[in-house]
Amino acid sequence: MKKTTFSLLCIEGAVLSFNVAACAAVIPTIAREFGVASFVAGRAIWLYMIPYGIAALVYGPLVRAFDAKRIELVCFMLFCLANLLAALSHNIGVFFWARFLMGLFGASVIPLALILISRHMEPQKRGRLVGIFFSATFVASLLGLFLSGFLNWRLLFFIPGAIGLILWINIFLYLPSFTEDRGAFRFNYLPALRDKRVAGIFTYILLVSLLYHAIQQWLGVYFADRFSFNQFTVSTLITLTSLSGIFGEAIGGYLADALGRLRTVDLGIALMVFAAFGLIFKGPLYAIAVIMVIWGLGWTFNHAGLSTMLTDLPRDLLNEAASLNSGVRFVAGGIGVALGELVLCRSFNLGFILAGISLAVLLISSKRLLSDKVS
Repeated sequence: MKKTTFSLLCIEGAVLSFNVAACAAVIPTIAREFGVASFVAGRAIWLYMIPYGIAALVYGPLVRAFDAKRIELVCFMLFCLANLLAALSHNIGVFFWARFLMGLFGASVIPLALILISRHMEPQKRGRLVGIFFSATFVASLLGLFLSGFLNWRLLFFIPGAIGLILWINIFLYLPSFTEDRGAFRFNYLPALRDKRVAGIFTYILLVSLLYHAIQQWLGVYFADRFSFNQFTVSTLITLTSLSGIFGEAIGGYLADALGRLRTVDLGIALMVFAAFGLIFKGPLYAIAVIMVIWGLGWTFNHAGLSTMLTDLPRDLLNEAASLNSGVRFVAGGIGVALGELVLCRSFNLGFILAGISLAVLLISSKRLLSDKVS
């Protein structure tokens, strides 16, 4: 894979991720501007995640049958326009529709990156490239979170929309075509899921994504409601999860190659368990900051290990696995946000306890689910 191609993929991933975490941080501000409750405005999170996850299931098979460059040019253009629509929305309904469209068309980016890394890089280097790619997404997420502390929330959508349109021109000019990778259009999800290793990996991804987003996407509301922190403090705390995630993805990718995929996954989930239980206590600001760093490192170690496992799957399962990765993560995440609303609006502590226990059970079950052998 040429450096130019990989660089374009990383920048595209960064544009995609710029406002994902920032949106959760500014939900209280958006709610006040549109005159709705925070938990109502928070539905914009799962209205992005669920269509993203469902659409991602289509892009892997599409890339098999059609030139990946053409697919990406169409989808990325529409994604950028949806960001601009969100920036200009005049009521919560228009904002919800913009988020829906952002998810629908933004879902093409990550499956394409994983497919190209797997097809064009040797196995011993894949973990590092996967780590670098996702580190780029976390750098962008960190920047968006930092800016959310003092910029008008609308700019969080205008910026990626405008920069994305400039990037689109460069994708058109410099991203090579991938016509040599084309084959017949087909959905191989059922055959893929009959493979014991694939089924185990995606069962695990479904559960960990549901639990992670049930907590992560409501942290802004939690900090604003329970601690009465201002927008800058809320954004700064959530920024720490992305700041640690930048290093977590890169270190996690290295650990996946050096220590093994499963050990890296387990290390990540253990850190998440610790952080989930730590959120129960109403400690000083510095303690909350440390918990956010641990939470971010745990998620990204786990994410890098699992993503590298996917690149190790047989070539005939690769397209479906790459799409399932985004599809399952985001659909499960969206469901997790909705379920998190039901529990957390009644008791934040109860939600954190349930999530911590569930993550601990998942840690114990990881060896059974994440088999090293492909059946």
